[in-house]
Amino acid sequence: MTAVLNGPASPDIEHVLQHTADAWPMLAGRRLFITGGTGFFGCWLLETLLAANRKLGPGIEATVLSRNPAAFARRLPDLATAPGIRWARGSAIDFTPESVARALGVGGERLAFDAVIHLATEADNAHTVADPAAAIDVIAGSTRRALEFATAVGARRFLFTSSGSVYGRQPPELEKMSEDFPGSSEPAHLNAAYAISGKAKRAAENLCAAFWQERGTEVVIARCFAFAGPYLPLAGKFAFGNFVADALAGRDIVIKGDGTPVRSYLYAADLAIWLWTLLARGAAGRAYNVGSEHPVSIRELAETVIRLLAPANRVRVLQAPNPAAPAERYVPDTRRARDELGLAERISLEESILRTATWARGAYADERGKR
Repeated sequence: MTAVLNGPASPDIEHVLQHTADAWPMLAGRRLFITGGTGFFGCWLLETLLAANRKLGPGIEATVLSRNPAAFARRLPDLATAPGIRWARGSAIDFTPESVARALGVGGERLAFDAVIHLATEADNAHTVADPAAAIDVIAGSTRRALEFATAVGARRFLFTSSGSVYGRQPPELEKMSEDFPGSSEPAHLNAAYAISGKAKRAAENLCAAFWQERGTEVVIARCFAFAGPYLPLAGKFAFGNFVADALAGRDIVIKGDGTPVRSYLYAADLAIWLWTLLARGAAGRAYNVGSEHPVSIRELAETVIRLLAPANRVRVLQAPNPAAPAERYVPDTRRARDELGLAERISLEESILRTATWARGAYADERGKR
């Protein structure tokens, strides 16, 4: 698969560098340790870090924890072998300073980092529902590991990617959820991946707060909502990726539900801007919503994808909406990030669809070339 940096989405990289100009000097010369660096978020952070080092020269080094660095190298060799990135084989649920030192082939006394970016989470919804205790341990337990690791290696800054699921179900009368919204799912509702993840992320946030208060770790929490863009899986649990894949394959988009749930999608290049800014300038001990404030129903999203990518096809909705039932919402209020850090959503939904499709066509071409 072609890395974004060298592929058709390179304007995205320029977009990120333009709007993170104040962050890179604050991170210059820093040594970062990243968990979950091979996923959607991680790929974007690695891509933009490499571009910043190459074009702006901050000299930032990143060590990425991965269960299978070799598999990632086969998928994205441009990123895996880039200068400034080291790989430590290991799992987010049981890594230690000693295990990382061994993986890197260095003595424990030489292991030191300036910041930890903790992206690792349980990504398998089926596994989450089948074994909630294990999923909670992956999310909350790995966060404790990462916080303890940060303390041991002298990392003062810590960026944790939490989730909007910590708020529980959004009341239908609430247009957007702000960081001070107290909602949380009931324990009896722990039969769905969203609720389980939300409880685990809330527990992880509490751990972050404790380390900030007791040990002085400068923790910044990113409560992430829904996203779009290159590296988003094109088959699986993400409606945006599934819809783009269907349109590019010439298929109708089939919505199994009634299409009324409301979401909002922040494009990945904007996401990268927000995450780098939070690491560099976010207030310690503070949580920030990360996402788009522009709501769109699942049906409207599908219709927009079809209109832009496959106008000869159509959207089929299998269930009729219940006029008595309010639409489910999942939309953040991002005033805190805008007012405190000057962050903004700059790339529209339509442009997000077009840019994702451009990348996806390249990804499909790469896969065909390997056969």
